[in-house]
Amino acid sequence: MRINLKTAGLLAVASTLATTHLSAQTVNEVSPFAPESEYRTWSIGVNLGLVNQSNLIGFRRNFNKLEHNLGYAIYVKRQVLPGLGIQAEYFGGKVAGSNSNNSNTFETSIPWSAALSAHVTLANINWRHHQGIIKPYLNAGIGAMAFEPTATIGGTNTTQETRTEAFIPVGAGLKFAVSPDINIDLGYRLNAVNSPVVDGLSRRGQKDLFSYTHIGVEFAIGDKTKPSLANSNPVAGMRREYQAQYDELAAVKSALEAQQAENKKLSAEFAQLSSDLADDDGDGVANKFDKCPDTPEKTKVDGAGCPLPEAKAPVVQQVVVTEADRRVVDEAIQNLEFDTGKSTIRATSHASLNKVAALLIEKNFSLKLAGHTDNTGSLQTNLRLSKSRAEAVKAYLVSKGANPSRIEATGYGPNQPIATNATAEGRQQNRRVEFTLY
Repeated sequence: MRINLKTAGLLAVASTLATTHLSAQTVNEVSPFAPESEYRTWSIGVNLGLVNQSNLIGFRRNFNKLEHNLGYAIYVKRQVLPGLGIQAEYFGGKVAGSNSNNSNTFETSIPWSAALSAHVTLANINWRHHQGIIKPYLNAGIGAMAFEPTATIGGTNTTQETRTEAFIPVGAGLKFAVSPDINIDLGYRLNAVNSPVVDGLSRRGQKDLFSYTHIGVEFAIGDKTKPSLANSNPVAGMRREYQAQYDELAAVKSALEAQQAENKKLSAEFAQLSSDLADDDGDGVANKFDKCPDTPEKTKVDGAGCPLPEAKAPVVQQVVVTEADRRVVDEAIQNLEFDTGKSTIRATSHASLNKVAALLIEKNFSLKLAGHTDNTGSLQTNLRLSKSRAEAVKAYLVSKGANPSRIEATGYGPNQPIATNATAEGRQQNRRVEFTLY
């Protein structure tokens, strides 16, 4: 096999480009029916391979002994559909052969050829991947080829002038997507030239053929944040989109079911409390907690149901919230966690909430609780979930002795975001309960 410096240099350049482009990139995902402007549609490629007179269809050759020479090609491709591209290619090389005893030989240089071909991707082998991994393809086209044949027949050497003829390239191969930008290309192409003298011999009615078996690399060009249309897999894209919609609906359904179960539980608890906390003397304190039953009607009583002493003028105290108080509240906010899609406070949050309850009891502060969510799910569901989470925090603080009349719980749903809802990190920041001391 003969290899010249020009084609060997092309191989070195291709290897360098492949190493340069294999760096990690972040490629945005797009919907399966996104417009063409959301994709990269242009690519360039370079390949090297073996040129000889073999063919897969059994056509007769004038020289039955093959010689393998190096060929090279450079092309630009415009992808018009995920499975169809239009490719403009430059090819050069040399084809040669001889008979079994080497008495007759030929060598034909191909300084250049140019062809326009349709490139058809047959399938993405793995349908579960959004970006195709292994892709068989076919291509066919038409072009013009310059060639200069030199033949030695019976010891007589003849060199013909350079000719330019039409030719038809037809090929098949496999492309392997090694990154969002790069495909490795293994291919075979049969070139049918509209001339009988490519091998230096002319036989009436016969057109010469030669093949090109190659390996190369193809680079997608353009905005690297966009996926390549040639690598896209519409089936996997639809599956991914439908799965995301299903997961979103399943999360909403789960939240609704959890809320309905919570409502039933609260209704049962309320019915039980109504039964247990009857007030026989009508002083506003349930018999269970009334230490002074039979209080005369309209007597003002304290929390234990006993008559209050004469009211004195209230002493107005100035409320001062210190930095230490704010740190207690900030710690509670940072540690506050709920079960997913529920208003149940996790046990890991109790310690910091206990400190807030102690602070409210000690300094008689008032507290506003504001529940917020991200925009996942319906507005009605998010408003209800944010309200119930704020109420859950209030109920916990009251259970630890805080005055319920000094705690206000409000839900705002997704209406007051502090970060973008377009990212998972932003949505996490928006799911919160804010504490305000005053």
